Amino acid sequence: MKKFVNKVNAKIMEKAVMAQTLLLSQRGEGFVDTAIKILMAVVIGALVLGGLYALFGETVLPTLKQRIIDMFNYGN
Repeated sequence: MKKFVNKVNAKIMEKAVMAQTLLLSQRGEGFVDTAIKILMAVVIGALVLGGLYALFGETVLPTLKQRIIDMFNYGN
């Protein structure tokens, strides 16, 4: 029985030291850092997609449409 109590006591001490080490640790990433990175990626992605949509909607597609019409306009 004494052996069992010593094993349990050793495990408890091991877990307590591990918890103390983790709590005192200064390394790693927090949840706020990760959330800010995700938010930045979403905002930058939205800006890039908005810019591409504006570029294709106002510049590329009308020019492309006119070129296709001119290419198939055999009568003129």
